[in-house]
Formats: sequence, structure tokens, C-alpha cells
Amino acid sequence: MVMPNKVVEAQVAPGAVAEAGRRPAGETAPGATNPEFLDRPKRRTFSAQEKLRILGEADRATRSGEIGALLRREGLYSSALVDWRRQRDAGAFEALCPVKRGPKTADANPLASELTALRSENNRLKQRLERAEAIIDLQKKVAELLGTPLAAIDSDGKS
Repeated sequence: MVMPNKVVEAQVAPGAVAEAGRRPAGETAPGATNPEFLDRPKRRTFSAQEKLRILGEADRATRSGEIGALLRREGLYSSALVDWRRQRDAGAFEALCPVKRGPKTADANPLASELTALRSENNRLKQRLERAEAIIDLQKKVAELLGTPLAAIDSDGKS
């Protein structure tokens, strides 16, 4: 049976002239988005408890067709059950917890703060040593100019 063609006449606003195949100038385009739909589909995520609940129902299914009904009701594919079972067997809750995507950050070294403190103290002590050596050199030069002999210092640091 062939359906008859329906001719739809365009309603033109008064004073607007419609050209062939074009919308009249005064008419706006229909809304491009439907408020019932999101602009971009969002991927569903399941918590560990939801995954375990669905896996438990699938494991308890004994009659034929029960797993298929479960999958249709939850809107899942059978491959999701296979993946979730593999994750459950690998490590129970740890494998079922959602993992943050992207590069992983390295754990902070517990000795890092101590290392920075020791480095800053080392730099401070080096500066004090340089100042002390400069003062000692200055004292030697002053003693030399005044002609006062400095006490000879033994190698063990005693005079």
C-alpha cells in the first residue's frame, strides 16, 4: 500500500515573503535542543555497593532468562557483569572503587621536610663560617700591621 503525499503549506507571517526553500525572514528557527535531553550524554557510574548488589542478584539467578531480565532492568550489557566479576575476584571492594583518571601523583616522601630543614641549616652554617673566616683573616692582617705576634696555635687547636 502506498501512502499519499501530504502537502504542508508553510505559514508565512504577514508581510514576510518566502523564497523557494527558505524560511521567511521574520520567522526564527525552532528550538535546537529539547529541554528533556541533556546537551551531552553523561556516562553512568556505579558505586561499589551497587555493583555488588547487581552481581549478587545475577549470582542468585537460577531460572533461564533471569539474568537477561536483570540486565534489561538495570540497562547493562553482559560484558559489564564479566568485568565486575573479574574486579570482584581480583580484590573485592578495592577493585570496585572508582579510580580517578589521569596521571597519578607520587606519594610525599616523609623525610622531604626534614631534608629541606637540614639543607637550610647547612646553608646558614656555611654563611656563618665564611663570616668567621673573614673576621679571622682581618684580625691576622691587623696584628701584622701593628706588629703584634699572634699566639701560635697547635694542630690540636690549643695555644
